[in-house]
Amino acid sequence: MKGGANEAPEPHDRAQLLTVHVAGAVKNPGIVRVPSGARVFDAISAAGGADAAAQLDSLNLAALVEDSAKIHVPRTGEVAQSQIVGPVGGAPTAGSTGALTSAGGKINLNTATAEELDTLPKVGPVLAKRIVEWRQQHGPFASVEDLDAVDGVGPKMMETLLPLVTV
Repeated sequence: MKGGANEAPEPHDRAQLLTVHVAGAVKNPGIVRVPSGARVFDAISAAGGADAAAQLDSLNLAALVEDSAKIHVPRTGEVAQSQIVGPVGGAPTAGSTGALTSAGGKINLNTATAEELDTLPKVGPVLAKRIVEWRQQHGPFASVEDLDAVDGVGPKMMETLLPLVTV
């Protein structure tokens, strides 16, 4: 089942669906919704399937998908990163990097949980929740500067956050 960022499931289905970000070598990267209990191969299929450049043998296609995870499908020759990153409300999955990136320990706006965003200066629980909700409604941030589209993030906040976050 392919779900665009603006499509909302029926209210009675919401508890049974997982929202997942599928990126990399897939035909339709972005936010997809899959049933609870779905596997990595299901999420890739929901994103239109792997494209010709996908290096699927570097992924565990049978791994269970968690809500708010990011699945990165590497391209042939690309160094495979963790395939599933940062479920909401818990520690990162085994072998994942969570919201922290390897480049300088910045928080990734596209994978961070509300709790992780709340650790940033001047970002409280309300703003952290708004950032996550914006991402769920509009899809991943294309750049750090897109953060200014979130209600409550102004020029001073951007100045504080720019050196601490990444996408």
